[in-house]
Amino acid sequence: MPMYLTRFSYTPETWAMMIARPEDRRKAAAAYIESVGGTLHGFWYAFGEHDGVTLWEAPDNVSMAAVALAIGGGGALRSIETTVLLTVEETLDALGRAQGVGYRAPGVTA
Repeated sequence: MPMYLTRFSYTPETWAMMIARPEDRRKAAAAYIESVGGTLHGFWYAFGEHDGVTLWEAPDNVSMAAVALAIGGGGALRSIETTVLLTVEETLDALGRAQGVGYRAPGVTA
């Protein structure tokens, strides 16, 4: 199954609620991805541009998009960004296929 990296940031209101009533959000995140047949592999909080990072496995892009849309539409997040992760083998396959694409930079004649 494909793997996905999500970076998210809470709204100030969400942080205020979490301070007033701390909650382990891993349980909720696991339930969301399991509802589409996936698995939560990790959930971390972070300093910097994003407040947290999750690592998910989902059956396909549509399933992961459904989870991201549901979470993003819930109002607790200021931002959410999900990246599809490729295995080394998938990247090697893509590199091999890139050889046959025949890309030409703009302004360069054949």
